[in-house]
Amino acid sequence: MSARIRWCGSRNWTRRGDRGSAEPLFILPVVFVMVLGVVQVGVWAHAQHRVQAVASQTLASARALNGSTALAYQRAEQAQEQLGGAMLQRVEVDVTREPEQARVLVRAQAVSVVPGATLPVSMRVSGPIEHLAP
Repeated sequence: MSARIRWCGSRNWTRRGDRGSAEPLFILPVVFVMVLGVVQVGVWAHAQHRVQAVASQTLASARALNGSTALAYQRAEQAQEQLGGAMLQRVEVDVTREPEQARVLVRAQAVSVVPGATLPVSMRVSGPIEHLAP
């Protein structure tokens, strides 16, 4: 690395090649945190879609003509296994089946890319119970 030394007066010597050399030390960590933040938002959005898929499949089983809450919980487990991966943590499924309506609430946490970030995801769906019309 060659730097030109220039005479600037009585006893002032300056190096022109060293200007701005400390800037990457401050910029790179900020850029790295910003990239991790964007990745974390993508992971959160993907986890939200997975929770939505589990909830809709569970609701379909709960509101079926011969459905039950036990069958809905089994379907929720199957849906989580089919989706695979460790995208969702601490998954909780709550199924309520009444004579006219079924409700499903799925709560979980998205995997954290940024240390210390906890991003909850949830989906609440409901629909009428299927009945045979005379």
